[in-house]
Amino acid sequence: KVWTSVTFRRPTTLALARNGKYSHQSSNTKSRFDQYAIIRNPLTTESAMKMIEDHNTLIFVVDVRANKRQIARALKDMYDIKAAKVNTLVRPDGQKKAFAKLSKDQDALDIANKIGII
Repeated sequence: KVWTSVTFRRPTTLALARNGKYSHQSSNTKSRFDQYAIIRNPLTTESAMKMIEDHNTLIFVVDVRANKRQIARALKDMYDIKAAKVNTLVRPDGQKKAFAKLSKDQDALDIANKIGII
């Protein structure tokens, strides 16, 4: 072989995929982000009570990483609440607040009594 360049370039060879003899992980890890991790606590301020009475809406402090679908599913699993709509906002202190507007057939005041907010 006649070299025409002064720098040596290592030739590319066949790179086979790694073929391990056993799995290094004993089992699949279960997600720890369940409904108990998503919903932190219900909010019981005066403005939250006004939302319960006037707008049929429950307010919860939730995990910042949770999205609206996960919040709605966690409410259904924990409290048997069918949320018609979930609005969220991140408070200035860094916590996320979720407003769960209930469907017409459910009363937020009854559910708040069952949860223990009121």
